[in-house]
Amino acid sequence: MNLFKYIKGDKVIWTVVLLLSLLSVLVVYSSVVALAYRFKGGDTGSYLIKHVFIVASGIFLMYLIHKVKYSYFSRISQIALFIAAPLLLYTLLNGVSAGEASRWLAIPGTSLTFQTSDFAKLALITYVARMLSIKQDVIKDFKQAFLPIVVPIGIICALILPANFSTAALLFLTCLVLMFIGRMNAKHLLILVGSGIVLGALLIVLIFNFPKIIKRGETWKARIENFRTGDSESNFQAEQAKIAIARGRVPQGPGNSMQRNFLPQASSDFIFAIVIEEWGLAAAVIIIFLYLVLLFRGVSIANKSEKTFGSLLAIGLTFSLVFQAMINMAVAVNLFPVTGQPLPLISMGGTSIWFTSISIGIILSVSRENEIEKEGGKLATA
Repeated sequence: MNLFKYIKGDKVIWTVVLLLSLLSVLVVYSSVVALAYRFKGGDTGSYLIKHVFIVASGIFLMYLIHKVKYSYFSRISQIALFIAAPLLLYTLLNGVSAGEASRWLAIPGTSLTFQTSDFAKLALITYVARMLSIKQDVIKDFKQAFLPIVVPIGIICALILPANFSTAALLFLTCLVLMFIGRMNAKHLLILVGSGIVLGALLIVLIFNFPKIIKRGETWKARIENFRTGDSESNFQAEQAKIAIARGRVPQGPGNSMQRNFLPQASSDFIFAIVIEEWGLAAAVIIIFLYLVLLFRGVSIANKSEKTFGSLLAIGLTFSLVFQAMINMAVAVNLFPVTGQPLPLISMGGTSIWFTSISIGIILSVSRENEIEKEGGKLATA
């Protein structure tokens, strides 16, 4: 049976999603063994069932979203952004803490938690794409275009920053790329980049000299110092990840990871290291290739879109997902300090998988509209 006859949009992206989702189920089932013994008496089956449900519901959500005309998300982004800001503020003040960071909100009546930064990230990228498309006639103007776009970016990133520095930095970088592609004044962008560098340098100075006055300042300082010095005792996760990668030179085989018993985040932040340990370096190359294919197809969809909003929306969401994947893999191989970014579509985690699915669903919606417009053009010329 040909599944692709029931779906629209870019078939290559659908294939990439299905391949990464299948790999996710296999690797998560293997990597949660230590977690299951710690909290479930060794019952890995419950984790598997939960993860399969999350992955399957994510794909179903992607299917539903790709059926919606992407232009509807333009207006929805305004409402979503106004909801995101107070949600982020409430999360900072009353959120569920883990690892000294308040990133989650508990959903009343359930044992589930909701990571508000994932919602805010999607809302902001969509909103920036909307504003850039609307302001094209005055895109070079500071007051009419630059300020209305930069102010929401600054507010959302500032609210995410105290609990999740890496997400705030990644979101800022994505928005910067979007503004560059959206033809915003290069001088204004340089001012924004310069301001970001100055504020980043000031933050680093405060972290190293007055870490206690900044929320999570001591944690950030420790991570930077551990990465710089390579202290194996303090930089425990990175060291265990490197051991897993070294063992992967001779693949241990599915389910035979040893380092899953030592890596605290084996099923989420450091799942790439477990993939290499069990499946070898060839699997790592294939995963990187699949994300690059996602990037290429996303850019291709953006180029084919006749609407500025659709083009910017597709490229913004694609860049965000691929940037996140590359940062996660760079952390796993110790190129970057530990950031806490999950690997899209592979790492265990409900909120991350669902919002990644929504993002890809929107990209596929743009692709679907491209196909409809192309078919309409062919009929018109026939």
